[in-house]
Amino acid sequence: MQANPTLDQLQVFVTVAESGSFSAAARKLNRSQSVISYTIANLEAQLELQLFERGGTREPRLTETGKAMLEDARRMVSVLQSLRSRVEGLKMGLEAEVAVAIDVSLPSPVMTCVLKAFQKQFPTVSLRVHVGALGMVWDLVLKKQADFGIAGPPLNAHDELVLVQIGQTAMTPVAAPSHPLALYEGPVPLSFIRDHTQLVITDLSEQTKGRNFGVFAYKIWRLTDVGTKYDLTVAGLGWGGLPKWMVKDDIATGRLVQLDLEPYPETEYPLLAIYPVDRPLGPASNWLIDRFKQELGRFGS
Repeated sequence: MQANPTLDQLQVFVTVAESGSFSAAARKLNRSQSVISYTIANLEAQLELQLFERGGTREPRLTETGKAMLEDARRMVSVLQSLRSRVEGLKMGLEAEVAVAIDVSLPSPVMTCVLKAFQKQFPTVSLRVHVGALGMVWDLVLKKQADFGIAGPPLNAHDELVLVQIGQTAMTPVAAPSHPLALYEGPVPLSFIRDHTQLVITDLSEQTKGRNFGVFAYKIWRLTDVGTKYDLTVAGLGWGGLPKWMVKDDIATGRLVQLDLEPYPETEYPLLAIYPVDRPLGPASNWLIDRFKQELGRFGS
């Protein structure tokens, strides 16, 4: 017959191994020492293995077999504890999963800091993170494919959404130091800007499909992610607006130059948390929004 140990037996086994004695395990589990000893004896009988050496010593010591079994038992007990935590959280209304859509203008150090804290605060809650530009965040929230989003101001009014300002961000026009726009003395006029390739982020969301934002050049390279736009800008293949947090150090070190463009000044705008009116947020989502607001306040734009 195959061994069929119970989760309770494994939990007692792990507790005895970690506490160093039957009596200490009994105190930790609030059981009698005789119950602890009986449970371990039954587990050994089921497994047909000796887990502890008892002879010639005052305290039980793990056998080599016991040491080999301990990590497996710990994993099983950990799964049980996670299950219990998830059940308790669900009873209190805690989400099983949170889906969030985030605009690329949100500083990635802020996102990393918040999500690291989230993992510690809500270990049982799964997370789906969508990162994109322009109307992607609004689209996902409006289609209810994300519980909430973090984005810039909407192009159109949306009475079906709740909007809460949580911070500020900025877009800065930049180019490589050798780029003609960077070498121009004084504010660069539109007539000069038009002759130089502009790198533009585009997306296919319903909010921004077919629309241009801050496009001034005759020749345009359209890109779908800000990382590629950054790399091409640094390489001198064009100029464009990038989140200020992303290029701040590059400007300070001279790797990029902040451009003085007459039609395209550095632009600040609010970052908003958005979610549907008819889908109130759960505890984990509310915690995330509050933490994003807190960390953005520390980080600045």
